[in-house]
Parts: sequence; structure tokens; C-alpha cells
Amino acid sequence: MDNLPSPQVRRATPTRRAFLAASAGTAAAVATPLVGEPASATARTTPDRTTSGPGPGRPTTPQPPDRELRALLRELDQHRIEAGVRRLVAFGTRHTLSSQDDPRRGIGAARDWIHAQLRGYAAASGGRMTVELQSFIQQPAPRIPAPTRITNVIATLRGDTAPNRVYVVSGHYDSRVTDVTDATSDAPGADDDASGVAAVLELARVMATRRTGATIMFVAVAGEEQGLYGSAHLARQLKTAGVDVQGMFSLDIVGTPDAHDGSPPDPRTIRLFVEGVPTSETAAQTAIRQSVGGENDGPSRQLARFVQDVACNDQTGMTVRVIWRRDRYLRGSDHIPFLQQGYPAGRFTEPRENFAHEHQNTRVENGVQYGDLPEFCDFGYITRVAKVTAATLWSLAQGPGTPHGVTIDTSGLTNDTTLRWQRGPEPDLAGYEVLWRETTAPVWTHVVGVGDVTSATLDLSKDNVLFGVRAVDRVGHRSPVGAPQPSN
Repeated sequence: MDNLPSPQVRRATPTRRAFLAASAGTAAAVATPLVGEPASATARTTPDRTTSGPGPGRPTTPQPPDRELRALLRELDQHRIEAGVRRLVAFGTRHTLSSQDDPRRGIGAARDWIHAQLRGYAAASGGRMTVELQSFIQQPAPRIPAPTRITNVIATLRGDTAPNRVYVVSGHYDSRVTDVTDATSDAPGADDDASGVAAVLELARVMATRRTGATIMFVAVAGEEQGLYGSAHLARQLKTAGVDVQGMFSLDIVGTPDAHDGSPPDPRTIRLFVEGVPTSETAAQTAIRQSVGGENDGPSRQLARFVQDVACNDQTGMTVRVIWRRDRYLRGSDHIPFLQQGYPAGRFTEPRENFAHEHQNTRVENGVQYGDLPEFCDFGYITRVAKVTAATLWSLAQGPGTPHGVTIDTSGLTNDTTLRWQRGPEPDLAGYEVLWRETTAPVWTHVVGVGDVTSATLDLSKDNVLFGVRAVDRVGHRSPVGAPQPSN
């Protein structure tokens, strides 16, 4: 959404009573599900939406999947995902310091195979998908003993109506054993992270033949185990080029719901880690901290709420457990460099890890084989994770962008609330909705449709609740919520 227009700010209605009367009808018109497309979420997979206290609007509801999304989800192929994991494991090791030139073993062979797969998918895209090798030389560092070429493999599916708005999904194709400098021992890396790469490849395959509004980048990064080098380079390049990345997801260790440690499997849950404000702030992150909702209403957490709205239903068969943290203790994934550049980002990972076998060399003890092998993966589970990711990316790319310039009027002592925002450039934009929730509620609970306007006043005190604004298109696709900053 580069070069947003600056329309004249208009108040939604001349009077509070007229506004509230009109809002109920507008809400029904703007956010009605698609014709013939009933909501399909179940109580099991729908986030709690506790209504506490009176106020304008109606209870929020999940966004139902449209017909094309349901068809897309049916096309995700578990057998292809399994074949992808097994092929990556067959390269022996994919350590960042392993061979770049051996055609059968090492990270170079894995790189070339991924590149060939994506080029094959791009051939069916009618020119909308392009594939590139993004290489750079990483200078010596604690886990890089000598200058090393690191290569990201990137497939970009250009959007039709909002090509400058971009969403990124990645998995890392490098692997390791316990000794992070051991570049020669077998490092199968089935769960960490052939599972994520195989899911990304399958997403690229099924989306390559479809038209999207916004642009999606499908990326296999390298250098993750040595220090997130591949994703850091990609994030810097995008930031330097001024690319409007409105969401990034890392699929890292998504291979199994069973930790194989005696705990019960959790086959219908995927964790999503999203932070608030990090210790080291960018200018964008400082703005988050200073916003009305504070760290719990930053762009990454709004992105997580969006995921729960569009991807927790009987089409994916999954529940997304959102964790309000950047990542697990002592760990980090490829979403972190994007956060450091001020982009909204999160990390999908399985519900419980087995740290004992994750990076160990293959071995056999008492007839039990240990190591990060395909036999420890659940390919049905990886496919369901791919469905969650597909539902998220499709809904983001087909819907409007997150509203920009959202402010809340704090110039006077009043018991109502005035919000303002910039109108988006989408040609199929229908209007906007104001959302609110109690300050203690984790998700949005109420929504008020306000129409195609750039300001609205609600008879609800800004001192008592939290507010946000989202865009809606003509067929009911919604954007993530934009949280307001104070404006005098």
C-alpha cells in the first residue's frame, strides 16, 4: 500500500444517536458472509469471544473460508509433502558449511533441488510467479569460520490489484547435528526444518495457478542454524527496497504433534509465537509501545488474531495456540530478523518439541532409532499446518490491507471516542469496521460497521476499552486490525 492517498477525513454521522442507529445496518451490509458461504467454524476451534458489558455493535465472528479457499485447501497433498521431506533428508546433510557443488550431497544439492521444484511450479503460473536465487557472502562469525556463500531460494507470486503489498512465508532448508560446526556428519533435519520447507513448497505449488490481490513470497532460507543469516539478509533487502511487508510467517519445526517423550500427542494444535515490543526498538516498534493498546496491540499480535479468525475452522481442522512471546527460551527462528526491521511477523511451531533428538546424529539404542528422521514426522499433521498457513496467506492476499494512519482523538475529556484513518487504495474496498474489547480481553469481542468513511465516533469511553479498525471488501474479506495511536 505504497503512496496511500490522503482523502478528506469525514465524520461517520452528524450525531451520536444517528451514528449508532446507522451502524447496525452498515455492519450487517459490510461484514455479511459470502452468498451461499455459511460460516464453518466449530466451538472446538473458535477462539473465546466473551461479551462483557453493554456497548455498540455486535459480537465478532470468524471469517468463513470462501469457495476458492476451500478448493485450494483440498488440493494440498500429504503425499507430496512427505516426498519433499524425504527428498531433503536424502541429501545426507544440509549444513550451511557443507558442499555447495556436490550434485548429490550437501546444501548445494538441496538448494538446486528446491530451485528446480519452484521453477516447475512457476511454469504453470502464466508468468505471475518468478523464482530467484538470492546469494551473498557471509563473513566469518562465531558459527561461520570462513567466508561462506549463503543462498535463499525465493518464489514470488505477484498480486493483481495490490502488488506492492507483500506477505512472506519461509522454512529453512539448512540442517545441523549437535555440534553446530560439524558440516560432514549426516544431519537429516526432517522435522527441523524439512517439514517447514516441504510445506512452503506445497503452498507455492497450489497457489501458483491462482490469482491473488497482494503479492506472496515463498522462501526457503539458509544459514538459520548458524545465526539466522539468510532471513536477516532477505529482511534487510526488503526494507532497503521499501517493500510493504504486512505479514511474515516462519514455519520452523512443524513436523509432528507427538514429542515422542511420553507426553500425549496434540494433533490439532499449532503454536504461533508473536511478540509485543522487543528490548531493542525500531521507530515502528516505539510507535507500538506508545499506542493506546501498548504491546498487546502491536501489528504482530493483530496478525495472530487474524490467523485465529481465518484459519481455525473445520476446513483446516486445527486450533492455533497463540503465545505472546517472540519465541521459545534460548531459541529463535527466521521471523526475528523481520521483527527487527519493523515488519509484523510470527513463528509457527509444533505444540511440544523433543529436544533430545532434534539435532542429534542418527543412532540406534535398544532397537530405537534416534535423530531428526522422517519416521518421527506425522505427514498428516504437516499438511494441516500447511492448511492453516494457506488459509492465512490466501485471506491476507485476497482481502484489503491493514488500515494505515489509525488514530484516536485524545484532545479533550469526553465520554465518547473518535477514530480516524487513511482510506486504502483497493478497488473493491467496501468500507470499514471499528472493533473494541475490554482491556483484559485477549481477542476482539465487538464490531461496529461504519461504512466507507475515514472517521467514526462511538458512544463508548476510550478510557475503558481498546479499539481497532479493519477494512472489508465487497465480498466480505477482512483485513487485520490496525490499532490507533493517540492524536491531539
